[in-house]
Amino acid sequence: MEKVLGIIAEYNPFHNGHLYHINKSKELVNPDYTVCVISGNFVQRGNVSIVDKWSKAEMALHAGANLVVELPTIYSISSAENFAEGCIKLLDSLKLDTVLSFGSECGDISVLEKFSDILYKEPPEYKSLLNHELQTGISYPKARENALLMYVNDIRKYANTLSASNNILGIEYLKAIKKLKSNILPITIKRNAVDHDSSETVDSFASSTHIRELLCENKNISKLVPDFSYDILARQINSGKSVLDIVAFEREILYALRRMTLNEIRNLPDVTEGLANSILAAINSCNSYYQLIEKIKSKSYTMSRLHRILIYALLRCN
Repeated sequence: MEKVLGIIAEYNPFHNGHLYHINKSKELVNPDYTVCVISGNFVQRGNVSIVDKWSKAEMALHAGANLVVELPTIYSISSAENFAEGCIKLLDSLKLDTVLSFGSECGDISVLEKFSDILYKEPPEYKSLLNHELQTGISYPKARENALLMYVNDIRKYANTLSASNNILGIEYLKAIKKLKSNILPITIKRNAVDHDSSETVDSFASSTHIRELLCENKNISKLVPDFSYDILARQINSGKSVLDIVAFEREILYALRRMTLNEIRNLPDVTEGLANSILAAINSCNSYYQLIEKIKSKSYTMSRLHRILIYALLRCN
């Protein structure tokens, strides 16, 4: 059976770190084909992609992908758990000899497997710890992180593992593979040079977050992305087809929410009863996107979750 290299990404935008990951993965796997599953026009942290999905697909093809598959929006703007499960479902549906290669901060698949096993099996002791943490009023991701660290009883060793974005997604990929009883073989490659949200540049490497910041400031990013990616980005920006932040849809989001009833807001994904009431109470007194975020934020909800909910409202995902 032909071997497929599976890569899950957002390419927002495609940078030198992504190229390193693809090339290193091909070197290790020696696949017949490379399939990239990428988010579309909206991304997992609850924001808009700076270029459209067709441009991101073009970047992936230039980088050596043979097939690019769009992750449906309902998954691409969901929690890490749902995002990962949607991606694994797509790769598993190929029914081929597939190796999933993902980047991680720790670079140790055994460590990530350890935590994915706990989350998949949910031992009673872990569930008890999780419930206790949730009762303190903190967000679910933070409660889960605390519960996992207490369960393995080695906070000093694993604290950084569970707070790193790529590690978290990697654990969810592994858990989804177990849940779906998939034959996908996972491998991980240690993230090179800079962390996921780093605002630093190391040699020719920078995070997507930092590159987007530089683009917002109209600074040169040509050394941080491959030539083909730079050309595509420049083409989209110069033609007015680039969107740097979800605030570009501010009026549409506020309008959509003002037209909703309490029940319609309550039925949006990830919205609890209390949050629905907070949104309804705040929406008519807010004149900007970030003013609304300020009014509804609390320690019980991550900022990413709130941003995703506002996109659900924009897209009427209920």
